[in-house]
Amino acid sequence: MIRMSDVSVRAGAFRLSGVDLLVPSGQYAVLMGKTGSGKSTLLEAICGLKPIAQGRIELNGVDVSGMGPALRCVGYVPQDGALFSTMSVRDNLAFALEIRHMPNRAVEARVGEIAELLGLSDLLHRAIPGLSGGERQRVALGRALAFQPPVLLLDEPLSAVDEDTRENLCRLLKSVQQTTNTTVLHVTHNRAEAERLAAVRFHIADGRVDALPSPTVCGSTTNTVR
Repeated sequence: MIRMSDVSVRAGAFRLSGVDLLVPSGQYAVLMGKTGSGKSTLLEAICGLKPIAQGRIELNGVDVSGMGPALRCVGYVPQDGALFSTMSVRDNLAFALEIRHMPNRAVEARVGEIAELLGLSDLLHRAIPGLSGGERQRVALGRALAFQPPVLLLDEPLSAVDEDTRENLCRLLKSVQQTTNTTVLHVTHNRAEAERLAAVRFHIADGRVDALPSPTVCGSTTNTVR
C-alpha cells in the first residue's frame, strides 16, 4: 500500500502541495501527466530521495515520512535505469543483496530466480553497454526487485524502447506484478501504456491529482494540489 496524505514537496521553484494519493496493496497503479507536471517528484518523495515539507507518506501502513531511502524497502527504477555500466548483468542484479550482506549462496539463488523470471539467464555475464534498450530495462527492473521489495516505483520505464519492445515489456511487467504481488506505482505520459497495465490510474496536471476510472474501479475521486 502507498498512501500520501496532504503531502507538500518543494524542488527549487517547483512546488506541489496538499497531495492525497492511495494505491491499495498488491495493485498496479499508473500516474500520468505531461513533462514537468510533478510525476517524478512524487516518486522521489515516496522513495525518500526528496524530503517532504509537510504531510505523511505511508508504505504498507508504516509512516516513512522521516525515514531515509534505505529504510523504506522500496524498489525504484529511475528514468535512465541508473545501471552500473562497469558491472555485469549478474553483478547489477546482485548489488542490492550484497549491500544487505546476504550469504553468497542466497545471493546466487536469488539472482538465478530473478534472471529466470525476467528472461535474463543467458545475459548474466554480459556487460551493460552491449545490451539493447529492452534488455537494459529488464536488468533495471531485476535489480529493483532483487531484494523483494513490497513497493516498486517505475519512472517512465518504457519511454526509450520501440513499440514491439514496449508491448513485450508491458506483458512482462504485468506478469511480474501478479507473480510477486508487489504494489506498483508506474509513471508515464503514454495513455495506451496506462490502459494496458493499470488497475488504478491517476492523472496530474495544472495543480490537480485525479483518480481516474479504470476497468476495475467504478467512478473517480478528485484530490487537489493547491
